[in-house]
Amino acid sequence: MKFILKFSLIPLLLHTLTSHATLTVTNIAAGGAYSLFLKSDGSLWVVGANNSGQLGDGSTNPGTYKTNKPENIVASGVMATAAGISHSLFLKSDGSLWAMGDNSSGQLGAGPINKTNRPQQIVFSGVTTITAGQDHSLFLKSDSSLWGMGENNFGQLGDGTFRYSTNRPEQIVTGAVMAIAAGGAHSLFLKSDGSLWAMGYNAYGQLGDGTTNNVNQPEQIVASGVTAIAAGQLHSLFLKSDGSLWAMGYNAYGQLGDGTTNNVNQPEQIVASGVTTIAGGGLHSLFLESDGSLWAMGYNAWGQLGSGTYYNTNKPEQVVASGVTTIAAAVSHTLFLKSDGSLWATGYNYYGELGDGFIDNGSPFGTSTPEQIIPSPSQALLDSRASKTNLQFTATCGFGGTFYLLAGTNLTQPLSQWTPVATNIINNRTNNLFSATLTNAVNSSNAQQFYIIRSQ
Repeated sequence: MKFILKFSLIPLLLHTLTSHATLTVTNIAAGGAYSLFLKSDGSLWVVGANNSGQLGDGSTNPGTYKTNKPENIVASGVMATAAGISHSLFLKSDGSLWAMGDNSSGQLGAGPINKTNRPQQIVFSGVTTITAGQDHSLFLKSDSSLWGMGENNFGQLGDGTFRYSTNRPEQIVTGAVMAIAAGGAHSLFLKSDGSLWAMGYNAYGQLGDGTTNNVNQPEQIVASGVTAIAAGQLHSLFLKSDGSLWAMGYNAYGQLGDGTTNNVNQPEQIVASGVTTIAGGGLHSLFLESDGSLWAMGYNAWGQLGSGTYYNTNKPEQVVASGVTTIAAAVSHTLFLKSDGSLWATGYNYYGELGDGFIDNGSPFGTSTPEQIIPSPSQALLDSRASKTNLQFTATCGFGGTFYLLAGTNLTQPLSQWTPVATNIINNRTNNLFSATLTNAVNSSNAQQFYIIRSQ
């Protein structure tokens, strides 16, 4: 993730280095305090908290349990990702299911191991869809059967029991399932006839069955017409074929978007039409309309709504006017993709989960304005040259990290041979400036000196 700006002096010319085509982002998942995304070459990238090995990079040193810049874990062949609180799943193009991270409740489906910090193959073939809840996981096979593993103390696996957990995949529904969603401790699935089914924790009405009783086997909530589902920590969302948005469950922060903060135990209509995509986070919700606009509601103390403020809202608020294609809501941060394949992020960043090179360990612990993560934006360069022999450079860096000012006199010379003349480590969002003053940098009126500011 490098961005490079090049400029020549005497005369002063400013231009951007020619770069290779940038791979676009095609798939995203947002976990407890970390993020996963796929690039168009099928590579898997990770960023954020790694306390249980959920990034899958093999890290075991407690002092380096997080990363604030995306790192590549799998080189190719990945087609889908899912993120829980501290465990991750991904699906390869051969239909194999892989997992890493916390397994204390069996959510990886890998047997009795406690956790793993490297990807481990769970199912060899036939998997088509995956989703991860707080401490449980669900997946579909090519025969449309539903499988689950992990915590089940509230009946979220839907196997008819309240046994604590299972650490191997077990079949829940034999067929006709076409979509799945896992919340904090509840599960939703959609059948091919458009019916919505639910099971698990229901203390706040998130199952939508009109009660607050937990359920340990699938029960039908809506008979037909449902086209998409999403589960937050304690609330649920779904779409109907007419583009209407419906919600139920916990609403103390307005995450249902109905204009109140009252919990609801039956589906209520939030938006009448035009909604195409939905996502449920910890205490916030997102949706897209047919014009590509992004809307958000709910808890916003960390800026996860991306509204430019830190105020909660109990009604849908437009965050981006157009061009958004994919959304993911985590516990306290948000990711989205635009139609050009660019990845954007907003919200909590104490663990580097936004992937912008910063660790925001002071209030407000993140950003409330969406920022572009991939491809990296070029920093704005301001030249305040005082004289030929006293050159001052200032660059506003959109990303944290180590920045170098390199000098050379010959453009054909390899970059590795250019001389570092100044270095600045930027790790604070409020002080993201590279500045350098070079004395006697140009000692001849006929000389031509070239400079590059490069990040690492």
